[in-house]
Amino acid sequence: MHYIYTAWTPTTYLPVPLLKPTNIKSELPTAKFQIPTRNNSHEYNIDGDEDEGNSGLVKYALPSHVKSITSTSNPFVKHCLKLRQNSSYRHSHGSALVVGTTPIREIYNFETSLQKKTIRMDCLLLLDKAEVPEGLDDISSHIVRINSMVMKKLSGVQSSESIEAIALMKIPTSFLNIDGNQKEADCRSWFPSMHRILVLDGIQDPGNLGSLLRSAMAFKWGGVFLLPGCCDPFNEKALRASRGACFQLPIVSGSWYYLEALKDEFQMKLLAGHPESREELRPVSQLSQELVNSLADVPLCLVLGSEGHGLSEKSERVCELVSIPMAGEFESLNVSVAGGIFLYMLQPKNHRFI
Repeated sequence: MHYIYTAWTPTTYLPVPLLKPTNIKSELPTAKFQIPTRNNSHEYNIDGDEDEGNSGLVKYALPSHVKSITSTSNPFVKHCLKLRQNSSYRHSHGSALVVGTTPIREIYNFETSLQKKTIRMDCLLLLDKAEVPEGLDDISSHIVRINSMVMKKLSGVQSSESIEAIALMKIPTSFLNIDGNQKEADCRSWFPSMHRILVLDGIQDPGNLGSLLRSAMAFKWGGVFLLPGCCDPFNEKALRASRGACFQLPIVSGSWYYLEALKDEFQMKLLAGHPESREELRPVSQLSQELVNSLADVPLCLVLGSEGHGLSEKSERVCELVSIPMAGEFESLNVSVAGGIFLYMLQPKNHRFI
């Protein structure tokens, strides 16, 4: 698979007429906010020199002889902190911080299993006197020791005693952001399998988004499509909730224009999770084994809306609505809980255990 990376731009797109061909060509609206393009050199100049390529980015090169950092005022520490806190900065530099031994190990193990490498760890920050975590002892990345004050500042968690490792990783090539200025997009290259694609519609809570990514990874879905209004999957809370799944799942961020192109190209069915209501003008089917069996060989997109606002008007209009039957009196479930049920029930049939 070949991916073209552009910087993350969480904007809203105006509706554009859909074209049928795989290669989509259209005059799309200009993005409202411009973010600097990604710096592929991925160097960090500790002196803060400006990129020679006139990208406007400041590079922070951590020399190979640097083995420890003890000051929270260190320019490299400030750079890493900004990567964790600022989405635009994170995507313009093409890097993210992964906090904690478990997600780092899961990402690293996944990367070693790939024939084509899509993930790169540039630096592993270890708490001083801590052992190199099991499973990471053969990494070739630059290892730097940091004290507890630096670890607490970079980790962003209230209790950092259990945090012994932070990795600086390059955002994977399996992440693709199709911004409003992009006139062409080959949807055939987005996902390795089109049989099951999760679509998130305005999921702004990073905990919910991260949990949904983790469930999609666990149930072997082919990838995730983020519609406008979703939070950054490399947000620190989303990363923590996903346990690093955003580095393992193919993720595409784009407008309905591109999602409909994907649907038409592969004749995909659009399902949307929706609470059952007597006031609905459109019928709402119930999730059942019979429905699941009827869709076993059908490629589909599962659309989930935000917990606060639900599905967007567009999603509710074009998707077949499906609810989860509940014996209790609650109107709806948390979106990550409901999504987990949908993802499990509708997972590819060769992975299903029911």
